[in-house]
Amino acid sequence: MKTIFVVDDSDTCLSKVEEVLENLYYVITLPSAAKMFAMLEKMTPDLILLDISMPEMDGHAALRILKKNEKTANIPVIFLTGYADSVVEARSFNSGVIDFIIKPFSSLVLLTRIKMHLDMDSLIRERTEHLEQRTRQIESLYDNIISILADVVESRDHSTGGHIERTTIQTEILIKAMQEFKLYMDEIGEWNPNLIASSARLHDIGKIAIPDSILNKPDKLSDEEFEIMKGHVSAGEKIIDKIISKTHEDSFWNDAKIFASYHHEHWDGLGYPHGLRELEIPLLGRILALVDVYDALTSERVYKKAFEHEKTVEIIKSESGKQFDPKIVEVFCKVHERFMDIEIEW
Repeated sequence: MKTIFVVDDSDTCLSKVEEVLENLYYVITLPSAAKMFAMLEKMTPDLILLDISMPEMDGHAALRILKKNEKTANIPVIFLTGYADSVVEARSFNSGVIDFIIKPFSSLVLLTRIKMHLDMDSLIRERTEHLEQRTRQIESLYDNIISILADVVESRDHSTGGHIERTTIQTEILIKAMQEFKLYMDEIGEWNPNLIASSARLHDIGKIAIPDSILNKPDKLSDEEFEIMKGHVSAGEKIIDKIISKTHEDSFWNDAKIFASYHHEHWDGLGYPHGLRELEIPLLGRILALVDVYDALTSERVYKKAFEHEKTVEIIKSESGKQFDPKIVEVFCKVHERFMDIEIEW
């Protein structure tokens, strides 16, 4: 049985509403907004009938408080009022009320309006739950596809064990830190760090196209071999473009493409493959450029030993304004211990 709060300073109105509704709903009558808020601490109704004209706190003030509280913001509210005024109605609808019931009201009008809105609310909740479930399924599908593709890349590149997972976690750390310190908030304010960082797992997908003799060479690459290795960026772009064309779900994959395409660009314009500089480089590329180098420096390779964390931080600082966005370096320097924790845990 659905629960309805009836809030009105008139005992006569409370009694009439309770009489009409009590056989169909669990009705709680409350003589003031203060009593309503006290009851809301104990339970959440399916709908609130709220009188506009009440002493101490009127319906408009109570509605504003309801809408500001995450716990009560989505409870449907119908205003009870003794007069009709188009200005008041417009103001009320803009504030979030779903309907008006004019006093004195008939039992039929009261029952019909309440049933309509409760049925509508149930339908919205059902559809929302279905949509959220579908979204979770899509996100899970993406995650599984990405995991498979990332595993394929890492299984071929024997020298970079754990690189993909570490850079994914560290990308999320850096994005959250940028949000924490209000950096580039016009662009990243609404980002979901976890979801975006997940797409970073495909930044080296193009290595699938690189010959094993180069990808797993036990020595430092020659200049000619390095030029071939650099081709993994363009190859990655093409692979993700094919995924986008097949799935038509380009918002998530577009982030993956940006990571793959621009994580070797340098702030000073001396990176590859596009030779972009400063803010020409998409922000995701500038973020991953730092993360990628941090992990490469702190990881052992067949041709080099791992650098200590402190040494790596100093190298990244020295490349501020050259290889890396100086503002991102500033944020990194404030949270670099969080990066070290990931290296230790791995």
